[in-house]
Amino acid sequence: MGNKNRWFIGILTASVLLVAGCRRQPATQSEPAPQPAAPKAIQIGGEDVLKLSRQATNSGSKPEFLSVTLLPGRGMNMLQVTAAIPGKGEIPLLRSPSVEDAASRLTGTGRDQLGSMSTSLGGAFLIPYPNRIVGEASPDGKSVITDWRGHTLALPANSGTKPGGRAIAIHGLIAKAKVEDLETHTTADGQTVTGVIHAGNFGGHWLSETDLNLTIALTGGAVEATITAKNVGKEPEPMSIGWHPYFQIPSGHRAQARLHIPATMMAVVNNYSDVFPTGQLKPVKGTVFDYTAPGGVPLDDHFLDDNFSHLQRTQGAADVRVIDPESNYGLTVSALSPEIRTVQAYAPKGTTFVAIEDQFNYVDPFGKQWKGMDTGMVTLRPGQSVTWKVRLELFTPEKLDQ
Repeated sequence: MGNKNRWFIGILTASVLLVAGCRRQPATQSEPAPQPAAPKAIQIGGEDVLKLSRQATNSGSKPEFLSVTLLPGRGMNMLQVTAAIPGKGEIPLLRSPSVEDAASRLTGTGRDQLGSMSTSLGGAFLIPYPNRIVGEASPDGKSVITDWRGHTLALPANSGTKPGGRAIAIHGLIAKAKVEDLETHTTADGQTVTGVIHAGNFGGHWLSETDLNLTIALTGGAVEATITAKNVGKEPEPMSIGWHPYFQIPSGHRAQARLHIPATMMAVVNNYSDVFPTGQLKPVKGTVFDYTAPGGVPLDDHFLDDNFSHLQRTQGAADVRVIDPESNYGLTVSALSPEIRTVQAYAPKGTTFVAIEDQFNYVDPFGKQWKGMDTGMVTLRPGQSVTWKVRLELFTPEKLDQ
């Protein structure tokens, strides 16, 4: 074959290969790996658990709040509050289980049928009556019958009653209420959530219709809870608002923990099994129940389930303090509303918490034992409202005179 033919065949072969190369499909790129689905929000009471949070800004140099976990499906129970404490890092401030464990307990069935388990953890809000209502049992034993200004109230009997004992309704009627119209806003130093509970007549147990507007605000320096109850019905109604937060003693050593309650009087009760008020008040001065010292008084092994009153205020606030010297930890619970007239303190022996319950009223406010005394229940006429507001603040106990 001549050189000219070899040259021609070579050119033809190269052209064929070039065309084949142009037609070749590009290599298939590997598909991106599937991303794991976002974890499904945990629901309690049919609503998503809500968490307000912020980043620490003090580099551990002073205490600051970090988060607030709320249960909009259970009356906005404040399930948990966390804070950064110098030397301890991030710690929980309330005695409460994990969200998952709380979901397994707050099922609305069994012991929680009436929502009663809500008041055994975190910080449940108590409306329209905190604490105990003592009355006569209905024939079926399911209701507590009491009286307000000639009007009969039949309330759920949701607390253990001894055989032959009096019937008890306790901790209000919003344990299973859902918060609607939730709006969360990010602020310069945290987050705030607002919402409303259209409580109506509280399941047929109350005398008028009520709306409850709630605001929970988180900043580094404070956690504030504000609840306004408005009578949107046509009849007057009694109203009280309270709270049931179980504040942890971070060290776990109760004996050295200190408590300050700025109260000069307390209610006398029949015993610590019933905790029924006798209608008498007594001074705390000179008793083991005098917690007025500015730096607090050691809890030691004292049992507390007592209602303190005649609160002394500083710039309008009644400040209760929980102090754990071993953890260099202090928490102030400030009652900011003048209608908050009593504090129920609950600290059983052998526990590492103190429940500080800011509320409007004395225990069993409708009871005849009070002999017509003003027991703190606010009367709301149609269109009227009343506000309950409490603030949490952190401090270091060295700043107080022990």
